[in-house]
Amino acid sequence: MRLTLFTIAMTILLLEESKAEVLPQKNFDVQKFAGKWYRVGLAYDSAAFVPYRDKLRISMGMVEPQDNGNVSMTMWSIRPTGCKSKVYVYEKTATPGVFSYFSTRHNKVKDITVVETNYTEYAIVFKYKKMNREYSQVSLYGRTQKLRADVVEKFRSFSLARGFPKDSILTPPASSESCPPSEG
Repeated sequence: MRLTLFTIAMTILLLEESKAEVLPQKNFDVQKFAGKWYRVGLAYDSAAFVPYRDKLRISMGMVEPQDNGNVSMTMWSIRPTGCKSKVYVYEKTATPGVFSYFSTRHNKVKDITVVETNYTEYAIVFKYKKMNREYSQVSLYGRTQKLRADVVEKFRSFSLARGFPKDSILTPPASSESCPPSEG
């Protein structure tokens, strides 16, 4: 009985440690990471997100490195009132590929880690925040709105390994509207 309890306790500790151990892309290069990205996948562990699951669509973002090492990211998404944009400023940390930003919505600092990218096709990004409990999110970004099946599977596997339930790992459809609108 003691051995079984010990085994269960060690398993839980190892699982918790693996969730917390998220390392950034080796030799991360913010200049190569710059440019247009589409968020084509999302894993989210907040119950408050559930009512919005079916409304989620692929959104577009523009990553722009700043002279001080921070990154500006403008994200566009379709809302009932039309195409909306939001600008985030991710502050660099001592670790390349790891950023932090202040969420005005949650009034908390959140950590952003670029876990894996090949710069020309996809990126897996992990977001973490601690509020009344720990929350995390995994996003899959692509340079195009459609990625290879093995890349999507890599995103799903990473999310499952971090403890996200299968039904919280989404690959939303593209929007029928152009957002931001194409320049004529």
